[in-house]
Parts: sequence; C-alpha cells; structure tokens
Amino acid sequence: MTERSVSHTTFVIERSYPAHPAKVFGAWADPAAREIWMDDPDYKSDGSKYELDFRAGGHERFSGITPEGGTYRYKGLIYDIVPDQRIVYSYEMYAGQDLGSVSLATVEIVAEGSGTKLTYTEQGAFLDGIEKPELRQELGWMFDNLGKYLASQAGH
Repeated sequence: MTERSVSHTTFVIERSYPAHPAKVFGAWADPAAREIWMDDPDYKSDGSKYELDFRAGGHERFSGITPEGGTYRYKGLIYDIVPDQRIVYSYEMYAGQDLGSVSLATVEIVAEGSGTKLTYTEQGAFLDGIEKPELRQELGWMFDNLGKYLASQAGH
C-alpha cells in the first residue's frame, strides 16, 4: 500500500527584461516561442507533439523522457488572459501514470521603465512524494531562457 501525503508550497520568481510588455506576453502566447525558451536540454522528446491553445479555456500539453529515463506528462488549463498584463493557469504533472503535483500559476507582466517586470507566482500541491517542491522552485532557468529568447528577438 502506497503511503499518501501532500506537501504545499508557494514561491515567486521575478525577472526584469529590456523588452516591451507586448513582446514578453507574445513569448508566452506563441507556441513556437514557448518551445524554444521552455526547452530543458536534460529532458528528451518522447515523440509527442507540443500543444498550446492560448485562450481562456484553452490548454497546454507536452510530455517527454526525464534524464533518468522515466516518462513525464504536463497538462495545463488556462483560466484568464489579459493581453500584455496577466496569465492565470493551472497544471498537472505526472511521473509515468502517477499524478505528482497540481499547481496554480500566475504570470504578471508590468511595464518597468523601458522594459518589463515579470512576476511568476506558483502555488502547488505535491502528492505522495512523487515530486519535490524544492525542485520545482528551481524554474529560474526557464525565466533566464525567456530573457535570452527576448534578447535574440530584439529588433524583430
């Protein structure tokens, strides 16, 4: 019998980018852009297609193979979009067939000088020890990738 448990965490990641809020928002809304800046080279494709239906009521889905050789799956649901300002969504993470976590994420995009301040807040329920909350808080690399992506698009 599996021992059942739940661990809760809330964390915030902030970044400032030298790009207009519309450019930052656009990088979240464009599936091709997201595939670039969300890519973690340690995780491999399982052959499935990345899906993003970017609208309130829309979804995001992807899956792959972990560095250890296990499978994972992400299923997201978008609740609220305010162009160039806010995105609210939830997502489930699976390890194999086991539900590991359910999170609520809020992305706030605010003009800051000639650039943008992005605040990402995540509230998560981590189930049965399948995922570790402290590892999820290491998402900073993804927001650093977003900055690199935005820099590569400057002038476009």
